[in-house]
Amino acid sequence: MPVSKRDLGRAAFGFRAHSGWAALTVATVSAGSVSVLGRHRIELIDRDRPKQPFHAAEGLPLKQAEAIVQRSVGCARRLACAALRAVITDLETQGYTVIASGLLRSAARPLPALEEILESHALVHTAEGELFREALSHASEACGLPVTSVKEREVFARASIILGIGDDELKRRLTELGRQLGPPWREDQKLATVVAWLALC
Repeated sequence: MPVSKRDLGRAAFGFRAHSGWAALTVATVSAGSVSVLGRHRIELIDRDRPKQPFHAAEGLPLKQAEAIVQRSVGCARRLACAALRAVITDLETQGYTVIASGLLRSAARPLPALEEILESHALVHTAEGELFREALSHASEACGLPVTSVKEREVFARASIILGIGDDELKRRLTELGRQLGPPWREDQKLATVVAWLALC
């Protein structure tokens, strides 16, 4: 099958966030198959700040808690923007243009106000993840990249529909891709690759 001109040089980011950092995979598509151009770990919090700001804010007066969270939000956004711009610049030297981002989301409901979050340890855990996912989304938009958000537990089902590839076949392709690339090729890289592929579509 000939390579589509529409696919040449186009790439997308795929993100899977963790507390204080994120896995980033850069993917491109040619002749209906995905290729990985890069795998990165993006730090989203400075070393002198808590990697779990909502946990650090638990039990504190509300104003102090707000200050911790807001500083962490600003820090995460700043580091995410810097990291994305650096990767974009590097890809441009290789002849690729990043056109979109794919972001794995949780299945959680929208969060309430901070005061209510801090009263529930379960919500504190949820809020940690949302803070860093929001930073990645913010950084993508600041770089002019539209964001495709997909719930993590639904990403393979969504891919089967949009890409027209069965679940087993998609997983087989990811396994083969990992053999070609070598480590690291864990769940982070696999899922980030799939959501980047979806963003390209």
